[in-house]
Amino acid sequence: MINNSFYDAIVVGAGHAGVEASLALARLNKKVLLVTLSLDSISFMACNPNIGGTAKGHLVREIDALGGQMGISADNSLLQLRMLNLSKGAAVHSLRGQEDKTLYHLNMKKVIEEEPNITLLQGEVSKILLDNDNKVCGIQTGMCSNYGCNTVVICSGVYLNANIVIGEYRKDEGPSGFSRSSLLTDSLLDLGINIRRFKTGTPARVDKNTIDFSKMTPQYGDKNIYSFSFLNDSFESADIPCYLTYTNEKTHEIIRNNIHRSPLYNGSIKSVGPRYCPSIEDKVMRFADKDRHQIFIEPESNFTDEMYVQGMSSSLPIDVQLDMYRSIAGLENVNIMRYAYAIEYDCIDSEQLDLTLMVKHIPGLFMAGQINGSSGYEEAAAQGLIAGINANQYLDNKKPLILSRDESYIGVLIDDLVTKGTNEPYRMMTARAEFRLNLRQENADIRLTEYGRQIGLVKDDRYNKYLDKINKINTYNQILNTNLSPKKFTSYFESIGESIPCNSLSFKDMLKRANVTSDNLIDNFEELNNLDRRIMAEVASTIKYEGYLNKQNASIKELQKLENKLIPDNIDYSQIEGLRLEARQKLNKIKPLNLGQASRISGVSPADITVLMVYLFKK
Repeated sequence: MINNSFYDAIVVGAGHAGVEASLALARLNKKVLLVTLSLDSISFMACNPNIGGTAKGHLVREIDALGGQMGISADNSLLQLRMLNLSKGAAVHSLRGQEDKTLYHLNMKKVIEEEPNITLLQGEVSKILLDNDNKVCGIQTGMCSNYGCNTVVICSGVYLNANIVIGEYRKDEGPSGFSRSSLLTDSLLDLGINIRRFKTGTPARVDKNTIDFSKMTPQYGDKNIYSFSFLNDSFESADIPCYLTYTNEKTHEIIRNNIHRSPLYNGSIKSVGPRYCPSIEDKVMRFADKDRHQIFIEPESNFTDEMYVQGMSSSLPIDVQLDMYRSIAGLENVNIMRYAYAIEYDCIDSEQLDLTLMVKHIPGLFMAGQINGSSGYEEAAAQGLIAGINANQYLDNKKPLILSRDESYIGVLIDDLVTKGTNEPYRMMTARAEFRLNLRQENADIRLTEYGRQIGLVKDDRYNKYLDKINKINTYNQILNTNLSPKKFTSYFESIGESIPCNSLSFKDMLKRANVTSDNLIDNFEELNNLDRRIMAEVASTIKYEGYLNKQNASIKELQKLENKLIPDNIDYSQIEGLRLEARQKLNKIKPLNLGQASRISGVSPADITVLMVYLFKK
């Protein structure tokens, strides 16, 4: 047995969670060992070559506001940038960046390599080591090396006991041909951590030179939109198009005729897959009334001719896949470079974690990313950042960072996983956030930068930009209170079809009208000509939603009363008379921090909360 160096923290896995966790710790002056199965898989995009999307774009902006890395690296690797849901309200506007996946990996690998507090090691972690007090004290690798530390963050992604499945073919390996981790699961079981089995999948990659793009509709990015990172004032990128095409009845017939060969339908795959990212087999079988489904052909990188077939995830045999893909307009002569596959993997029961993402019964052991049952790069990175921050706080014996549901999507994500648990790969959606009007991606810096500053991740350059924005918002609000006589705005109202009142109006009053936008106010009134359009748009959103926001803020205040009622962690709920049996079991398992968290536990009713409130009042 070789006893190697001692580190403040060890991070296991260098995917999207692992890089954020290790960078957070390192930037907070901790010595970090980052262990990965392959240095070639650092921040590797094993599935879709994009960052962001509905609700996921919110997560990236929040990561950035706290001082994380994903938004910066995403901006530096863009092929195309779009703002989704522009036809809807600002609360659900979401950035989606088509990324050069090779460049993203290289950019992130360089950031890791150039961080002086991080030591990179290629290897497989086989065991988590504990001391006599049941606290984390190190790891052991498959090559029988021991590394000491005071905290471990496990970010193993989908690599634990992973199996690739394509029809009748099954192989013990991780995504995209990388090696799997076959040793760590047994160590986690020995530590009393419950393991479950999940599944995800990915579509084929096809040769760009064998696609007839003339039969498809090009999809370009947007101009004049903000980027992922608040550090970037403008976005400039090559606008490489994606292409839209559709499945058809022939595609669906091929799938139906071969559905008995699908591992999802013949019993070969028994693990649970993602509800909101179904395979093409599931789409055809579950939505039989649909005569076609959207398919997007997306570039993977400027370094390759591989194209990603978004919307056609599958585990059908390769002969069926080839017929299926070639039935689609524009893909009649396509060559498949990498076949679609499903991947099964081990993950943990996330209800075993507390809100810091530490395992409840093992001090110093944190978990982040898909090992917690989530799906997606952005969900993983968000957890990695919080786990890294809280591992640092644990080392320094400081108060942890726990973000609430009313101030961040990250708070919703972690609370959902820890409090409610998940029986399938968890995906963030705007509908999961009950206070999403407050949680717009444009204001993520307003909501979270101060937290990042207090922790120490937000440096002067970011903080000064944030303070400048706050000052501009305050100034703009004063300017928008300026009253104008009808003579000043009559011609403008006529041009946009608004009724003209007899009394004076302020710019703020005008913005409450449906047809008035911040951009056309800036264009039509010299008093506003010099205002920053992005900040003005953010101020305008707050004004337009003012009535709804006031109602939502009242609800938040009521919720905070429950959140502020702390629950001692030594309560034995089985001894509280009046609680139902299920509530006792769930409360003892989750050990909620406060009444708010207790009220969100599945199986705990409002009546149970009333009983608990009475019990706490008596104490």
